[in-house]
Amino acid sequence: MATIDELKKDLLIQTQLMGKPLKFATTWGIFSPREIDSGTDLFLKYLDINDDEVVLDIGCGYGPLGLAIAANAPNGQVHMVDKDFVAVDYANKNAQLNHLPNAKAYLSNGLSAVPKELQFTTVVSNVPAKVGKEMLAILLHDVHRQLAPGGQFVVVTINGLRDYMKRNFIEVFGNYDKVKQGKDYTISRCVKPMSTGK
Repeated sequence: MATIDELKKDLLIQTQLMGKPLKFATTWGIFSPREIDSGTDLFLKYLDINDDEVVLDIGCGYGPLGLAIAANAPNGQVHMVDKDFVAVDYANKNAQLNHLPNAKAYLSNGLSAVPKELQFTTVVSNVPAKVGKEMLAILLHDVHRQLAPGGQFVVVTINGLRDYMKRNFIEVFGNYDKVKQGKDYTISRCVKPMSTGK
């Protein structure tokens, strides 16, 4: 059995995400501290981004999604937000660890602390299974407001939320694309139309 002092030490994950070698310091009490979770892993295999994206990662945890994107978008910028201050600390620590000055994390409940003037070309989220329909509704509408026309909103959810995401993407954005469905997770994508309409 590990001692308390041993348990308090950072865990280290060394991995390859989107073709880039990355390392993550993590700790007990934040999501998936021992390894990159399978939802994130699946998500990154099917995510298309340009090298100059302006990205928002909602519920970033210790940063695997946001930092993998930052490593592949050297001319872009990645905003990572989480409502857990420990996660935000580790996401920033990991941005430094991987020499990714184009990524930063800060505390925000959904988009509540995200500067309102920012327009994102890509918004991503590994949506927690227990997020609740009310919070999801707020997120969808807030993302719609801050997504640039032609920008994409891509999420990975447990399969049980798949139909909910489809309905709500169509309602808020007018479109829905099931990118990939795995054994446990589904990747869903929608695009904000270029027109001034919905």
